[in-house]
Amino acid sequence: MMPQLGLVEGRFGRLWDEAERGYVVRTLAGAGYGFYHYGPKADRALRREWRTAHTPQQTEALARLSAQVRENGMRFGIALTPVGSTHPFDDDARADLARRVADLDAIGIDDLCVLFDDLRGDMPELALRQADVVNFCADRSRATRVYTCPTYYSDDPVLDLVFEQRPEDYLGELGRRLDSQVQVYWTGEEVCSKAIEPAHLQRVAGELGRPVCLWDNWPVNDGARMSRFLHLRAFTGRSAKAAQHISGHAVNPAIQAHLGCIPALTLPQVYTLGDDYAYGAAFASAARELLGPEFATMLQQDIAALQDVGHERLGVRTQRLRSRYEGIDHPAAREIVRWLDGDDLMTDEEVQTQ
Repeated sequence: MMPQLGLVEGRFGRLWDEAERGYVVRTLAGAGYGFYHYGPKADRALRREWRTAHTPQQTEALARLSAQVRENGMRFGIALTPVGSTHPFDDDARADLARRVADLDAIGIDDLCVLFDDLRGDMPELALRQADVVNFCADRSRATRVYTCPTYYSDDPVLDLVFEQRPEDYLGELGRRLDSQVQVYWTGEEVCSKAIEPAHLQRVAGELGRPVCLWDNWPVNDGARMSRFLHLRAFTGRSAKAAQHISGHAVNPAIQAHLGCIPALTLPQVYTLGDDYAYGAAFASAARELLGPEFATMLQQDIAALQDVGHERLGVRTQRLRSRYEGIDHPAAREIVRWLDGDDLMTDEEVQTQ
């Protein structure tokens, strides 16, 4: 059983250009992915400045992306993070939400995502207010699917440390208040889950009163810590048996558009191969398909250095690696060189201001 696979472009860090995003759309569509949700944290018109519409140029670019996604047989969605709309959820907030939902409808969306991830949780009646906002937006959108992401989108206690202690029965109340058709994004037992087990998914589905849509934080590598590593390896810790407990499975991509497609291409194999899935073989297969045999072999030889050591600890290996990849005429090789040069490394300040 294969759940619908998708990509949720919901990371921090630099925005992809149209060529990078187009490559990801074509590649994932060819691998059987079914939806693409656009919501990068650096797009301020969807997050910190959500009440202000995109510029005409940005709107045209999003319309082109919508057309491309749909032409490739996938559903297209846009994710709005309406900071401050829940407290107070007053006439001004309602008017702003209605206007922005209409803006997104005009771009052309199949799916509307209303997200509350990484927002403060020490607010009264949090689940009730968030559900009210989501239901309000759903009632006014032409989108045929609506998604939300809770403030507490994982069991991970780090969320309680950063965003204050989660309210009692937060998921249960959210599930009871949300329209029954709204899908809920969930990352698993951790923000970046090492494993996502069927038993855990079944428990969360019971609390929410619906199966979750996985927001899988692999191969994402944003933030000051994770951007020091290239996430290249195939998916591990995911079971084909999870399919019966989820409504979909979306990956959050790496900063590196081309390299990130390698692990993304291994996720369908998790479900199609089941117990016959082997992550090393899955990586090799995906890398050969996207890079060709010679480049794929080189990357397999260097995967420990690029993924496990960390940028600052490479030392003298940095120049050796740079020399290996700077002569390869391929966008993925240029991404490696760019990372080695420090161009995609993030700071805490960058995350806090997106």
